Amino acid sequence: MNKSTKTLILLLTISGSALADDAGIQRCRGIVNATVRLACYDSLVVPMAAASAATGKPVAAAEARPSPPTPAAATAPATSPAAPPPQTSAIAPIPAKSDTFGLEHRASVVAVEAIESYIPGRFEGWEPKSNITLANGQVWQVTDDTSRYLLLNDAKVRVRRGALGAFYLEFEKSNHSPRVRRVK
Repeated sequence: MNKSTKTLILLLTISGSALADDAGIQRCRGIVNATVRLACYDSLVVPMAAASAATGKPVAAAEARPSPPTPAAATAPATSPAAPPPQTSAIAPIPAKSDTFGLEHRASVVAVEAIESYIPGRFEGWEPKSNITLANGQVWQVTDDTSRYLLLNDAKVRVRRGALGAFYLEFEKSNHSPRVRRVK
């Protein structure tokens, strides 16, 4: 079976399973209260055949999750007054071990968008492949071909995350930002 045939079968399986629970989606759409409507959508279950087709692997019966009970307010008609939202816990559910299997390399690290520090002492600029040591102990190496002469004392800097995994070192009194990578 070639790749385009497998893709077509996958799309048809997913489309068919999505249409199979169309009544459930329509029921959820009619709920006025946002919290109850979200609970209704969360209670919809993807059939095991679609889950198997989407992942390309059979889904074990232990991994299949039963549908949580539908709240009583979810079955109320849309014209009824909004029911008070159900009591929910502020604690996030702990994912099942099978949900994170194989994703150990993607540890749940909170992505920091930028850090701020300063370069202690006199800073005279950078050249390609220069190592710049920040006051917090981090060492960043210039990875692009830029060079600048800046004469700064205790230069305040910000290392920000860029697109496609890039990092840029921004200086407080300059609009030149070399691309850098952390070496220590």
